Amino acid sequence: MSGPASGRGLSRRACLVAGAAAALGAGLPACRPTTPPATLQGGWVGSAWQRGHRLREANKSGGLPAPAVRRRAAVVVVGAGVAGLAVARALSARGVDDVQLLELEDTPGGNSRGHTLAGMRCPLGAHYLPVPGAQAHEVAELLEALGLSRQVHGRTQYDERHLCHSPQERLFFEGGWVDGLLPPAAPGSTTLAQYRSFSRLVAQTSREAGFAMPTSRAGWTPAHARLDALTFDQWLRPHGLDDVRLRWYLDYCCRDDYGAGADVVSAWAGLHYFASRHGFHAPGDEASEREPVFTWPEGNAWIVERLAAPLASRLHPGRTVLHVEAGRHDVSVLAWDETRQQLEAWQAGHVVLATPLFVAARLLGPRPPDALAAALDLQRRAPWLVGNLQLDEALVERPHGAPASWDNVRLGGDPRALGYVDAMHQSTRPHPGPTVLTVYWTLPAAQRRELLERPWSAWAESMLADLAPLHPDLRSKLGRIDLMRYGHAMSIPVPGLRGSPALAALGEASGRVRYAHADLSAYSVFEEAYTWGVQVGGRLADELRR
Repeated sequence: MSGPASGRGLSRRACLVAGAAAALGAGLPACRPTTPPATLQGGWVGSAWQRGHRLREANKSGGLPAPAVRRRAAVVVVGAGVAGLAVARALSARGVDDVQLLELEDTPGGNSRGHTLAGMRCPLGAHYLPVPGAQAHEVAELLEALGLSRQVHGRTQYDERHLCHSPQERLFFEGGWVDGLLPPAAPGSTTLAQYRSFSRLVAQTSREAGFAMPTSRAGWTPAHARLDALTFDQWLRPHGLDDVRLRWYLDYCCRDDYGAGADVVSAWAGLHYFASRHGFHAPGDEASEREPVFTWPEGNAWIVERLAAPLASRLHPGRTVLHVEAGRHDVSVLAWDETRQQLEAWQAGHVVLATPLFVAARLLGPRPPDALAAALDLQRRAPWLVGNLQLDEALVERPHGAPASWDNVRLGGDPRALGYVDAMHQSTRPHPGPTVLTVYWTLPAAQRRELLERPWSAWAESMLADLAPLHPDLRSKLGRIDLMRYGHAMSIPVPGLRGSPALAALGEASGRVRYAHADLSAYSVFEEAYTWGVQVGGRLADELRR
């Protein structure tokens, strides 16, 4: 999994009855006779949605008090997610130190923030980073600077302590756990034949069009444009790729990285998922080894916290930016200090909007630049729900099948669910014990209001019900469940978005207001956000030093 994900409902609770437990294997106990607690312990954490709505309401009302504080800076970066932190790092590396970051939340990181439960770290969003490919120069440089890699005799060596420990992935399939996330395929089956066919098509399309991470390194050709004009489903069908297991897996991958299924994302996006990374390998292929990934108990917050540490007093959390207006000689920024409940006025030579594009449009309203308005006409965003389940003791594992892994996914169940990762999987303790399971759901846009209005306990019950067939003893060992909701978690790469001239124009913007965000790549992953931040920060620093 790459980040926020999908979900399931509550029909089977703590008692699956002794017969059902026995059917799972003698190693699993029947239901405990004790009655589960009537109410769950936990709540909403991590996201101050009221602050974002303050921006929306301020634009409607227009009335604001006089600023209590006035400040100046050479550069103001709005948003301290991965892209914003990368902008500041790039500027500082080139000698531009008068950089101030204004962040809506109380901690930096955006979709890559972390959490703590019972002394155990866990992610609130993005939880891993693949080993960078040949095109991800900026990410490779960062990993070396953080001590995660080094050059030895011209080859890159990675610190294995931070690479995902084995076993890495497993799939709950037909009542048991199997190794890996690709559903099994019997020799000679239609499933295996279609796996191999799709593998050949990915390799062929990659040779013809070219894919890279970050995506800008592959360029944009008529071949890319043709793929970007179709949904992934529309591309798969003429190739006869309709096997149920293959289509489940491809749909899962799209929902995991993009927040929507193969019938929604573009064919470019569906193929980019595989061709820009590790390809697609059918069972038995020589190159079927899983790609190594970096992960930590707190997920990508491990990286974020190290990017933010050098900024110290230049990072201003709890600032709801309400308006940005570019003048001839500088840019005016109005921000609400959530702690002191007062308005701040900033003047800066340049402002970098390291925010989602729909937020940038509201900040620049009521008439945002034409390119920004055009991009928003194409863009759709996915809501996410992330649950951190604190367990007081280890879950009982089935006596047969794949062992407990870092990434655990169920085939079937609630169509919104993407599975869970075990926060303590990276621990070197000699035996299982207390841990935190981080559960990811991706929701349809139609449920965005429900995500805001439905009680957290109802969402928690749905998550627990979805996990009950996998772990009948989970509820009896649950200490607390904290939920994180993202109303607009990520950009969905729908047909026409990646190749939009509007996105290209925003990425190349000059002048006093610049843009740096993964939205400029049409989808949301660390590599895209960080690369945009470094590139925009680097170009701006070069201009300021002239």
